[in-house]
Amino acid sequence: MVNRLKLNEKTVREAENLGRDYQIFDTDVRGFSITIYPSGNRAFTLDYRIAGRQRRMTIGRWPEWNTVAARERAKELRRDIDEGIDPLSLRETSREAPRVNDIIARYLAEHTPHLAARNAADQHTIMHKLVAPDWGKKLVTEITKADVEKLLTKIAAGRARPSKAKPNNRARKLQGPKPTPVRANRVGEVLRKMFTLAIGWGMRPDNPASGFRRRIENERERFLTPEEIGRLAKALDAAKDQRAAGIIRLCMLTGARSGEVRQARFEQFNLDLGSWSKPAATTKQRKIHRIPISGDVAAIVRQRALLVPRGNPWLFPGDTPGQPVKEIRRFWIGIQSEAKLPDVRIHDLRHTFASLLVSGGASLEMIGKLLGHTQMQTTQRYAHLMDSPLRDGVNAVASIFRPRPQLVHDADQEQKSA
Repeated sequence: MVNRLKLNEKTVREAENLGRDYQIFDTDVRGFSITIYPSGNRAFTLDYRIAGRQRRMTIGRWPEWNTVAARERAKELRRDIDEGIDPLSLRETSREAPRVNDIIARYLAEHTPHLAARNAADQHTIMHKLVAPDWGKKLVTEITKADVEKLLTKIAAGRARPSKAKPNNRARKLQGPKPTPVRANRVGEVLRKMFTLAIGWGMRPDNPASGFRRRIENERERFLTPEEIGRLAKALDAAKDQRAAGIIRLCMLTGARSGEVRQARFEQFNLDLGSWSKPAATTKQRKIHRIPISGDVAAIVRQRALLVPRGNPWLFPGDTPGQPVKEIRRFWIGIQSEAKLPDVRIHDLRHTFASLLVSGGASLEMIGKLLGHTQMQTTQRYAHLMDSPLRDGVNAVASIFRPRPQLVHDADQEQKSA
């Protein structure tokens, strides 16, 4: 049996199956061979010695790898071996190296438990639905800035709505992808945090998401007019579900988020001092937030105390015993229709509250404290609403230079005589 010859497709294909492993070595590249297994399968291998240790590395199976490609790969590996590099050790190290799925699992297990429940759930969705499908099997060290940019560009482009393969109506079939630049920015922020932690975990030396390109966000600005507020109040008064109506009223009267109102407890309200202390567990900033309340809010709290069974701590107890109201989305859809406010979200009541504060002369600092903003930048979105006092000042200056009626008459007479 010949165990050394010039390997080609014919010799590899016609190599005899001896019922045991054996090799036919190539005459051109030292250590390069075709290994024939008892099963009849064949694979190209490379035998080499490095640091006094004999090793055998599988290049690839035949016929997935042809002889020419396998020989060229063997030559490349031989050059690495001559430089003292052990290719088999590199492969083994690569297999053991953490992949993106590993870092995602650790990030979600160690970091998200410290976040608010809603934020944590959103980050789970980001990782499992947006990041893992594209990167999951890649090595953590393989991700580059270009990969981050490519992923965020894909997310910003959006996807067709709905995601169903067969939408159930013609209108939905006609809907194309909806750009989601805000979502792309949020994913970029999560990736930046994850890779920052990866550096501390020793998974890679740098952060490919650092300095990612932020997409332009067109912040939604929807403020209810006095007439719209009147329609909303009328619809709430006529609603059958006054429990949900009370939640909406408190959102409007305090500027609080709907989740803060739904989870409010009687013990948080001091009606003598006229204040509401929101616990850190229910606030977005994860800090205790104490705000003053109006007489109308106090009246709602007193009314709820008469309606809620004694011993129940929730201002708005839900249908599940021991739990607050979970959601009011369906109720709000009905109110939108009744009040003819199809484009208004519950969160827009918070913006309206801020706009009314501005019209009442409140400063941005005061608005930030009432809304619970931790950064002044967040409150700055309402700065343009303060244009009215500035415009009054500009108009006052302009009135000084505005021609008086007598001067205008004299100028007309002068022009006629000329």
